[in-house]
Amino acid sequence: MNDRGTAGRIVDVARRILVEEGAGAVSMRRVGDAVGITAMAIYRHYPNRDALLRAVADRSASDLATMWTERAASGDWEERASAALDDFLDFALGNPHLYRFLVLESWAGARRFPEDFRDGQGPPFSVVTALVEEGMSTGRLRADDPLEVAMVITSSTQGLVQQYLSGRIGMDEPDFRALCHRSMWRIVHGLVRNNGS
Repeated sequence: MNDRGTAGRIVDVARRILVEEGAGAVSMRRVGDAVGITAMAIYRHYPNRDALLRAVADRSASDLATMWTERAASGDWEERASAALDDFLDFALGNPHLYRFLVLESWAGARRFPEDFRDGQGPPFSVVTALVEEGMSTGRLRADDPLEVAMVITSSTQGLVQQYLSGRIGMDEPDFRALCHRSMWRIVHGLVRNNGS
């Protein structure tokens, strides 16, 4: 068994535990037991729990970005923007513990806006930023800072998801998803180029 394979299995197990139970349930001992190695052996690959959680975050973000960019680039800009929102909601509502860890919780090495995002270190966010840049280059959105516009659009949806997951929005999932779509388009329509602008 090679080191790269073991390191990958460690991340896979840590991610599975995080997805099922939350970041607080991820311990070196528990991960080691599930992988079939000692907790001390994990330290050969990850110097501490924070490094392991960062590896889980990096893998998860990369996987999400890959999945979202593999969606067929068919349809007009609006259809693809709506599809991107659906992909995000599928992830957030389908994996609430992982979503909370990646987006809401404070942890060592978490990406910070704007510096890390300008450098392309937030793969899923880069997908949204690319859509915003396309919207600006085609005249669907007025020229502005693409990174900040992407943050405005995503922050609204993230706030709604946070409220929904905490039980503060009393809708069933289909109605909540429709609310997210209406909210996103309210923001986007405020950015549409008008003749008088």
